[in-house]
Amino acid sequence: MPKQSQGGDHSPPDATDQKLVQLLAADGRMSNSMLARESGIAESTCLVRVRSLRERGVIRGVHADIDPAAVGRPVEAMIAVRFGGHRRDHFETFRAEVPKLTGVISAYHVSGATDYLVHVAAESADELRDFVLDH
Repeated sequence: MPKQSQGGDHSPPDATDQKLVQLLAADGRMSNSMLARESGIAESTCLVRVRSLRERGVIRGVHADIDPAAVGRPVEAMIAVRFGGHRRDHFETFRAEVPKLTGVISAYHVSGATDYLVHVAAESADELRDFVLDH
């Protein structure tokens, strides 16, 4: 059975909510007044709707999109990971621990022979090799 997001209301977003999500996906720092104006609703309504989207788990957070090269990590790679067995606790441990590793940008659970693809950024090819060997 699939896990549900946090919050009590799991109804799908209506057209106004979808517009708010689209605007926030394009610019997560957009002000409430600009969101309201762009979506054609009152500022107070906008505030309530965005709060509801957060509480329902539709909006999970806002982040900064950092250029790895600009912070000294110009080498990027996708690392294919395959588990020897398919035990739930291995997947859960992997999902909990991998994001904590230095250089990990994201991890994707995929189908087929590979279980995960891990997007990493490193200072050099040597550091990338060390990351693969160490982890």
